Amino acid sequence: MSPNPTPRIAGSNPDPLAKAAVLAEALPYMRRYAGHTLVVKYGGHAMGEGGDSFARDVALLKQVGIHPIVVHGGGPQIGQMLKRLGVESRFVDGLRVTDAETMEVVEMVLAGTINKQLVAAINAEGGCAIGLTGKDGGLIEATKLRLSRIDNGARIDVDLGFVGEPRRVAASVLDTFRQSDIIPVIAPIGVGADGQTYNINADTVAGAVAAAVKATRLLLLTDVAGVLDADKRLLSEITADRARRMIADGTIYGGMIPKVETCLDAVDGGVEAAVILDGRVPHAILLELFTDTSGAGTLIRAG
Repeated sequence: MSPNPTPRIAGSNPDPLAKAAVLAEALPYMRRYAGHTLVVKYGGHAMGEGGDSFARDVALLKQVGIHPIVVHGGGPQIGQMLKRLGVESRFVDGLRVTDAETMEVVEMVLAGTINKQLVAAINAEGGCAIGLTGKDGGLIEATKLRLSRIDNGARIDVDLGFVGEPRRVAASVLDTFRQSDIIPVIAPIGVGADGQTYNINADTVAGAVAAAVKATRLLLLTDVAGVLDADKRLLSEITADRARRMIADGTIYGGMIPKVETCLDAVDGGVEAAVILDGRVPHAILLELFTDTSGAGTLIRAG
């Protein structure tokens, strides 16, 4: 206990019984996750709407004995900076074409701006965060992402430039932080065997990190409510098999497909469950982990 506790002010806590009930409800879940690793992906658009509580919630996780690893995106911020610098953005199937000039801006924004802002925000809330990219300690070894598409019956290779995918995640680097009070905050930049820098989709990095460290949960914070069924109703939980069927029959489509596939890869890689979580909801992480409610998104588990 602090030697100089904050004085209690009469009337400053209008509903103490309700707060006590919330704490009592959360305690079993805190015990359940204590000592476990969670990987949290913080998405670009979600940063603007649920950002006020995110840093505080991540710091709290560490303080109650959970080991969070944060992977952040930054697509909108990169787009804004490229526009300011007069650099044209091109996309293929939702992926940014990254030439040498664009790669410099991507690395500057992700590693030099967003990463440090997020680290500072967590530290300001009582955490001890440190910023990393895949270059640090050889954390993320990447290879060039190779895509092809069918055009008029012919298969055409698509060159996205310096866009990569994780080949190997050095779990031993992150294990070092697990033994300390430090919260790793990772920018989705990888490095090739030849030293080339690659821009990697943040969801993909989060899934690869979660599988590498055998996380208990992968939480993808994004700007959608979660997975919807054919009647556009939010599904609180689905199995991996059902998710694959929903992709096959078109119920899951568009930008939700790569998010669900990231979750499926993580579950196949040994993660207990993955959650597509509405990061626009304040305290979405705490609602998902520490309450009896169905959370603020869709949980995908093996089966």
